[in-house]
Order: sequence, then C-alpha cells, then structure tokens
Amino acid sequence: MNNFQQIIASAQKTIHIEQTAIANLSSLIDEEFAQAVQAIYNSKGRVVITGIGKSAIIAQKIVATLNSTGTPALFMHAADAIHGDLGSILIDDIVICISKSGNTPEIKVLVPLIKKTENTLIAITANRDSFLGKEADYILHANTEEEACPNNLAPTTSTTVQLVLGDAVAVALLNLRGFTESDFARYHPGGALGKRLYLTVNDICSTHENPQVTPDASIKEVIIEITNKMLGVTAVVLNGAIQGIITDGDLRRMLSKNDSLDGLTAAAIMSTTPKTVCHDAMAIDAKEILETHNITQLLVEKEGNYAGVVHIHDLIKEGIA
Repeated sequence: MNNFQQIIASAQKTIHIEQTAIANLSSLIDEEFAQAVQAIYNSKGRVVITGIGKSAIIAQKIVATLNSTGTPALFMHAADAIHGDLGSILIDDIVICISKSGNTPEIKVLVPLIKKTENTLIAITANRDSFLGKEADYILHANTEEEACPNNLAPTTSTTVQLVLGDAVAVALLNLRGFTESDFARYHPGGALGKRLYLTVNDICSTHENPQVTPDASIKEVIIEITNKMLGVTAVVLNGAIQGIITDGDLRRMLSKNDSLDGLTAAAIMSTTPKTVCHDAMAIDAKEILETHNITQLLVEKEGNYAGVVHIHDLIKEGIA
C-alpha cells in the first residue's frame, strides 16, 4: 500500500469510527435528555457551559450555537472558574459541564462549588459513573467506545459526539421556542447569511435612481435615460403605473431592424409584460425571479406604482447572488 492509499484508508477509518459513534448516540437520547432540555427551556437564567482541554473548545461552539438560536449562553473555562470566573454564574443559570472522563482534577474542584450555589448541573460525559456523572442533576450520555486516534488517546470521536449532543440540545430548544427565520435574522444581521434573511427589495432599489420614461418619449430620450441611470434599463411609466420596460438589448434589436429612428417612441419598442417584484419582498426572492427567467433586471412596484429597479449586480454586491 503506497502513501496515498494509506492516507485514504486512515481518513475513511476515522470517518467510519465517528459515524458509528454518532449513529449509536441516537439510542441514548432518552427521557433524561428531554428533562434536561425542558429545564433549560423553563429556566429564567442563561446556560453556562464549561469544560477543560478539547471539551472547552466544544463548549465554546455549543455556546455560539445556543446564542444564535435564541438561548442565552456563555462559556466559562473550568480552570479559570476556580480563580474568579465562578462569579459569572448567576442564581438562575443552568450549568452544563463537558468532560469525557468526568474525573479530571478541575472538574472535581468545580462541581462541588456549582452544587453549593444550587444551580442545576447538566453533565455531558461518556462516563455515567464518574464524579461528574454522579453529581449532575441530568446526564447527557456522550458514549464513546473508541477514539479515532490509533492510540485511543487524542480526543476525536469523543469531541464529535459532544458536539452533536450540543447541536441536539440547541435544535430541541429552537423547536420549543418556535424560533423562526425572522428570529434567526435578528441574531444574524451581518454577512451574507443575515442579508438573505432581512434585506428587502426596497433596501436595494432605494440606493440608486429610478430610470423611467413616458410611452411617447423619443428613442433619443430613452437612450439618454438608460445611459444616465447606468442600470441598462428603463421603465416606461404613465401616471405612476408601469406600462413596459426597455433594456439595452431592446435598443440593439430596434437598431438592427430600423434604418430610421424618426417617429419611433418608447411605446413602440418596449416589452409590455415586464417581470416585477413588490418593494417589500425579500431580496432573496428577487434573486430567484431573476434566475428563473434568466434576466438581469426587475422592475419594482409599490402599491401598484413604479418604485425602482433591482439589478443582478445589486444582489451580487450584497453577497446574495
């Protein structure tokens, strides 16, 4: 077996071991898991998650997931807790302690202090009979038969299982809270993800001028309007209502068919069935319309009147397209 084959075999074995552990985890989701989730849901406080070593890193990720899905949470490193950070735990908080063995020195020092303040303690551990397991009010059993590490030492499978359990808790809480896309947008206002969830058509079209001509406008007037507004299109509008649309392509086709422009008006060359979108529609919906019809511009309507243009470049600029 050459080096490439060894690498591939090693990677496949790692995935298989962790995949098996996750599959087995499903059978460990029991009534105690449900009680722990219900306790968090009913709590008036936050979720404080702690751990040591690699478990601490997993704890930070679970905290981030909970915060982003409507459950206030914070991370407390188990080693720092006994040097002052224990003060971050408030009376109504629930503490989740993550430890594969449940018997590390830091955990043995920390757990009695948490119990003394009478905070609810949830353990994520592979060892139910550990010090942590026996002291916890609820156990989320992160059973791990073997690490993917060939020496069965480096935390690999165990941290994957911990992470999956954390996701299971977060999603269960999300469902209990009836957490919606609108809620998600409120917690994710930045970046492309947030923009997909809250950016509206009006937010985009209001950033530039709205090209428009009347049906009796001359071709020269149409060309000047399209050129000045730099969107490659103009709406044809009468008394505020959209009558049609003229694009750069319409102008090129018109020029190829007519030797003279005398007497030609916007009404003569416009498309009378332009694709439109409501001003309060989501920008992501505008993107879907553009893609469906393989076009680059949409006319925007507000209460039956022309309100602007959304160009594919606007969506690209916002990181949506």
